[in-house]
Amino acid sequence: MSVLQTFSMIKDVMTLAKAMKTLPVESKHSMGMEVRKRAELQKNELFCIFEGKEMTWGQFDQQSNKVAHLLKSMNIQRGDSIAFFMDNRLENLSYSLGIVKLGAICSFINTSLTEKPLEHCISLVHSKKVIFGEELVDAINEIRSELPYTKDDYLFVPDNYEGRERPGCPEWATDISHMVAEQSDKNLQETEEVQLKDIAYYIFTSGTTGLPKASIITHHRWLRMGIGFANGAFQLKKSDRIYVALPLYHSNAQFIGYGAALQSGASIFLRRKFSASNWADETRKYQTTAFVYIGEVCRYLMDTPERPDDKTVPVVKVVGNGLRPDIWMEFKKRFGIKRVSEFYGASEGNAGCINLFNKDKTIGACTGVHALIEYDVLEDKIVYDANGFCKKVKKGQPGLMIAAIDKKSRFDGYSSKEASEKKILRNVFKEGDQYFNTGDLLRQIDVGFAMGLPHYEFVDRVGDTFRWKGENVSTNEIGEILNQHDDVVISNVYGVEIPATNGRAGMAALSLKNQDTFNVDSFSKLVIEKAPSYARPLFLRIHQEMDTTGTHKLKKGELKEEAYHLDKVGSDKIYVLKPGAEKYSLLDKEFYDIIQKGKSGF
Repeated sequence: MSVLQTFSMIKDVMTLAKAMKTLPVESKHSMGMEVRKRAELQKNELFCIFEGKEMTWGQFDQQSNKVAHLLKSMNIQRGDSIAFFMDNRLENLSYSLGIVKLGAICSFINTSLTEKPLEHCISLVHSKKVIFGEELVDAINEIRSELPYTKDDYLFVPDNYEGRERPGCPEWATDISHMVAEQSDKNLQETEEVQLKDIAYYIFTSGTTGLPKASIITHHRWLRMGIGFANGAFQLKKSDRIYVALPLYHSNAQFIGYGAALQSGASIFLRRKFSASNWADETRKYQTTAFVYIGEVCRYLMDTPERPDDKTVPVVKVVGNGLRPDIWMEFKKRFGIKRVSEFYGASEGNAGCINLFNKDKTIGACTGVHALIEYDVLEDKIVYDANGFCKKVKKGQPGLMIAAIDKKSRFDGYSSKEASEKKILRNVFKEGDQYFNTGDLLRQIDVGFAMGLPHYEFVDRVGDTFRWKGENVSTNEIGEILNQHDDVVISNVYGVEIPATNGRAGMAALSLKNQDTFNVDSFSKLVIEKAPSYARPLFLRIHQEMDTTGTHKLKKGELKEEAYHLDKVGSDKIYVLKPGAEKYSLLDKEFYDIIQKGKSGF
């Protein structure tokens, strides 16, 4: 990118961002109004392709209006929450938009959740209705006895795509597809009344402690993020098409895919689930020029056999987070990627970083007032000076990323005020100031000329959460599951690195009642049944003496460092859950060496 192009891009992005920031949050404007505007401009132009079916911007707007009219007839009102549990498909987009057009809140739920975590998410936000897809009937059925709903509250949406299992609408739910079809497709007055400050979505995150929390996504935040990704990161045109294979309950798919398409008029190729083996051929078939990633899917793509035509994929710009520096350049070279806009941020956060200047191996510069402060990883706590204030780290040293909370950088937080309060640091550098605690360690790096803006790289996540397979995993939540086993006295869950993978895989140190009678079969069954696949500990360490901090929190520092390394754990036994296995087995030297060579298949 030339200097002239850089300045032009910055000017355009700042103009758009300023327009959104200066528009009062009390203004009557919303996602629904933005879709209506886009539909007026591009009524018959393609919005989304999914499994052989197409939807134009006009059809998207009209279908969402029908959903909104039906929900209105069911007495759903502004501010009501609706649990939304559905795979990626066209109905996911139109039904979720129909909810927010009424000023109601679409509570997106991770489709891999079952049992207690699923029941918790639906109950936490006081959902008035549960809209769920045919593909997820079994998961809802398992928790019905724990929820206060009737047949009229379980709203079933069929999955009318070829090759899908069709269990049909259960007797305890109401199929609303025919009811939606009969509704008016005209605009609703309620959409005109929605304000930017109103909550559009709840997007659940593991946070740093306990069960999932509901991050608040206002209409203002969603639209502002879409503007940034469309014009700053992707630099999209109407002629672009975005490949979206991440789940729509994920903020990446929402902000970078759907949000950026809305702000630019670009179209989307939507996939139910990501497939590395199909990616290259599908990018050519559907002529996708842009791609939304998390680091793990880039790793999957690099693991596919190389082909002579890899560089002929039409994708030239990618936006996402978690692309590891060790494969960054190789990924760009192999597939002919010209622009990588890595970003960093949290769904609930008030600031983040974004790589607008296409610099390699960086998460970019931070938006808003921020700082990196000293953090003691082993003791799991912030370091304070003699006056009780935080200490900024020196350039090049890892530090806890915090972002100032002020009128320009609001912290919307979670649905729970108590959970929100735990993320706020007060009196950080002076009396009365407030900062959002990201819970992540970053490091400033030198990337050359970048308008004088400091750029960063991601170092690690602190506290009680790690990231694996693109999902945040709460160690407390998994620990509660493991502690249910009769043989376990206490478990300590943490993340460990595995060669040739992204993020950190789950590992648990177990203190047992009697380590000589550990029932591996029943323990394995508990983990498989109760924990989502991405959250299952891949390694177990039988470790009888658990160290704690002065506040009685389980120490993880040394355990993380020793991990599953056979030469560091002394006489402790290490178990591993091999890829595809449903039972833990003892880790031997042969498989350990395979892991270290990056050939384990994790």
